[in-house]
Amino acid sequence: MINKLIENIKKTNAPIVVGLDPMLNYIPQHIQKKAFSELGETLEGAAEAIWQYNKGIVDAISDLIPAVKPQIAMYEQFGIPGLNAYKNTIDYCKEKGLVVIGDIKRGDIGSTSAAYAVGHLGKVKVGSNRIAGFDEDFATINPYMGSDSVNPFIDVCKEENKGLFVLVKTSNPSSGEFQDRIIDGRPLYEWVGEKVAQWGESHMGNEYSYVGAVVGATYPEMGKTLRKIMPKTFILVPGYGAQGGKGADLVHFFNEDGLGAIVNSSRGIIAAYKQEKYASFGELNYADASRQAVKDMIEDISTALNNR
Repeated sequence: MINKLIENIKKTNAPIVVGLDPMLNYIPQHIQKKAFSELGETLEGAAEAIWQYNKGIVDAISDLIPAVKPQIAMYEQFGIPGLNAYKNTIDYCKEKGLVVIGDIKRGDIGSTSAAYAVGHLGKVKVGSNRIAGFDEDFATINPYMGSDSVNPFIDVCKEENKGLFVLVKTSNPSSGEFQDRIIDGRPLYEWVGEKVAQWGESHMGNEYSYVGAVVGATYPEMGKTLRKIMPKTFILVPGYGAQGGKGADLVHFFNEDGLGAIVNSSRGIIAAYKQEKYASFGELNYADASRQAVKDMIEDISTALNNR
C-alpha cells in the first residue's frame, strides 16, 4: 500500500492528507437541519450529518489529494451510528481512489493488538468466510507497549499489503513530557525512531517501508534529526495549519527525491469556510472553501520544497 500512496502523491503532486475529523460545530446548519428533520436530534441524526458533510468535502477535493485520514474518535463519540458513518466514509473515499489512513492510535498486548489489526486492516474469520471489517489502507498505532503490541499489526500488514504509521514525536504541546526524556544520552523519540526503522526493514515497498512514523510539524528540528534516523520511513506529519506548522517548517521531513513525507491538515481544510480567509464562500459553499484551502496548502508546501 505504500507503493500506492507514493503513486497517488506523484500523480497529484500533492504530498498532503486531509484529516476527516468532523465535529458537529463544523457542519453547516443546512446539513444539520436536514439530517435532524429526517432522523431527529439523535445519534443517528448526528451521524447522518457527519456523513453528508464528509461526502461533500470528498467530492470537492478528491481529484487534488492522494489520501484522507479519518480520526475514529470523532465518530466514536456518536456511538454505533457514528462508526457506521466512519465506515461509510472509508468506503466512499476508497471508491474515489484515495488511500485511507485510519487514525486509530491503537496498541495493546499481543492478542488485543492482533484483534485491532484484524478489525481495521485485515479480515476476521467467520465460519468458512474471511470478512474485512473497517478495511482502512493504513492505521496509526501507539508503540508504548513495545514490540509485543506492534508486531501483530506488522503481521497483518504483510498478509494484507497494508501499512502503519507509528507515533514517534507527536505535535501536541505536552508530547515532551515523555517523548523528550533523555535515556542513555538521547531523547526517547530518537530511540523510538530507530525501532520504527528496524520494524520497517521487514516490510519494504519499492522505495519506502510499509511501516511509517508520525512526527509533528510543530517540531521541525526534531523532524530533521528523525529524517536521518529513518531514511526509508515515510513520515506522516500532523500539525500543519491550525496547529501552527507552515510549509517552510516541513522541508526537512522530506528526502531529496521530494518524497518521504505526507503532511496532514484537518480542521484547516474541512472547516475552512469558518476562517476569515475563506469566509466569502459561505456555509452553503463550504466544500468549495475546502477545495481552495487544499490548493493553497499544496502551493505553500510545493513552494517551500522548491526553495530549499
